[in-house]
Amino acid sequence: MLILKNLHKTYPNGVHAINDVTLAIPNGVFGLLGPNGAGKSSLMRTIATLQEPDSGSIHFDGVDVVKDKACLRRQLGYLPQDFGVYPKVSALELLNHFAVLKGLTHKGERREMVEGLLHQTNLWEARKRAIASYSGGMRQRFGIAQALLGAPRLVIVDEPTAGLDPDERNRFLNLLARIGEHVVVILSTHIVEDVTDLCPRMAMIGRGRVLLQGRPQTAIDTLRNCVWQCAVSDAALATYQQRFTVLSTRLVGGKPRINVYAQTQPDDGFVNVEPALEDVYFLQLRQQPAVAAAA
Repeated sequence: MLILKNLHKTYPNGVHAINDVTLAIPNGVFGLLGPNGAGKSSLMRTIATLQEPDSGSIHFDGVDVVKDKACLRRQLGYLPQDFGVYPKVSALELLNHFAVLKGLTHKGERREMVEGLLHQTNLWEARKRAIASYSGGMRQRFGIAQALLGAPRLVIVDEPTAGLDPDERNRFLNLLARIGEHVVVILSTHIVEDVTDLCPRMAMIGRGRVLLQGRPQTAIDTLRNCVWQCAVSDAALATYQQRFTVLSTRLVGGKPRINVYAQTQPDDGFVNVEPALEDVYFLQLRQQPAVAAAA
């Protein structure tokens, strides 16, 4: 169990990136959902002991992480949003190199773990290819392989599916689901579908604050009978945006279709539709005051 209490972090430029964050994160895949600039990466870096909070506490399985960073680092697997590799080195060589850096010095044990992870991430057939030749999805799978070296009990992945095609996204999410059966996995993302598809529990974050936390389906149920949809003209779109709480707008057949939050039918032509986590997400963001964004 990972427990965060009243975490704060303000950068020298004045940005309050983490603002009184309190979360309890059990084993399984936990979604941290928010737009770019919401403070997700700042929170992930703080949990990963790459920076210290200004105040508040972090405990993992009873250990005070702020006071004993080394203890967490021995149990941590981290896949940042951007990670560097030696492009001309093969996946097998590079993963073996990372294993040595993580303290796996016994040759037989190291070989068994490296080969097992290459199989687990479906990279065995491409293990001798240079990382430079990998697709984006293969690189992300290699990233999770290096994060799993040493059998970590806490795995943090930051925006792992951004830019992946649908097949690679599904393959990566399935891999995270299997990992999350035994350890704490934090999936930081701005992609609502990743959380809907994968996470039994989640938190939405905006401007460094936790806006909502709990089970995705519970959050969706709060909007039942309150989401209305209508196709409108381009000319009328601005008027609807002024009159109603417009959650989202998308073009369907070249014509705007809007989702509106309202307790009752907002206007003629609107039909009630089943809510989705995306509607919850946009409503939470629309209700935030306009202030400077977090890092």
